[in-house]
Amino acid sequence: MNFDQPNPFAPKPDLKVFLNGKIVPVAEARISVFDHCILYGDGVFEGLRSYGGKVFRLDEHLKRLEDSARAIQLEIPMTRKELSDAVYDTLRANNIGDGYVRLMVTRGVGTLGLSPRRTACPSVYIITDQIDLYPKELYEKGLAVISSSIVRNHPNAVSPRIKSCNYLNNILAKIEAMDADVLEAVMYNHLGNVAECTGDNIFLVRDGMVQTPPITAGILEGITRDAVIELIKKRSLPFRQMELSRHDLYVADECFLTGTAAEVIPVTKIDGRPIGTGEPGPVTRQLIEDFRELLASGG
Repeated sequence: MNFDQPNPFAPKPDLKVFLNGKIVPVAEARISVFDHCILYGDGVFEGLRSYGGKVFRLDEHLKRLEDSARAIQLEIPMTRKELSDAVYDTLRANNIGDGYVRLMVTRGVGTLGLSPRRTACPSVYIITDQIDLYPKELYEKGLAVISSSIVRNHPNAVSPRIKSCNYLNNILAKIEAMDADVLEAVMYNHLGNVAECTGDNIFLVRDGMVQTPPITAGILEGITRDAVIELIKKRSLPFRQMELSRHDLYVADECFLTGTAAEVIPVTKIDGRPIGTGEPGPVTRQLIEDFRELLASGG
């Protein structure tokens, strides 16, 4: 293998990255191979979206980052105000109004071995760039998904409420989706109930009622998920957080996913079966419109 060959997926060379208090060119944004995030996936992160130069629900994201860090006994070496300022500084450095933000906190450089007590100060870095998770036409036509054979991590093993830097469980399910020539996969928990997709939360609509798995199903508490639940309640739509099975997916009238990068996107086929009429339904379309209005209003 030629390690010097050009990488077509490399970041733009003029991109700037926040790294431990400084904004530097991407070529200088380096993390040590001895950082425990590299060695063991020991770190936490948040994915955020900026619209018109304003980050959507930044405070909620930073609160979740703090909760994830606290859960793994990782001390973030910056205050919430400092993190907020750094996010906006990095967006401005790259002249990004509408874009994606990846905020990472790693355990830091240490010796070989699992012990987090043999590490130095944690590292913080922030990437701001563009992201197109799904083609635009799928927001009108709907997404096809599959059921993954990869079981969601047991909540007593690695809590799904921790947004950690170890996403191998999700990546294996994503590989299944790609091998099936679709873009997303539904993951089920150890009880066989619906949890979430590889990067998004999932909602169903049946007989006019909007349904979504509860936190206890082994899901991440999505920021966009919470925003959509607020919109559902604002419209006084029937709504339940409830255990859902594969059968519920197969007989649903509508289905949609929510996530920071995905926003709100309809699902019209699962495991080769059409959902409802095979087209985005009226509740889904209304919530997509409501969410876009929420973004336009500043969230």
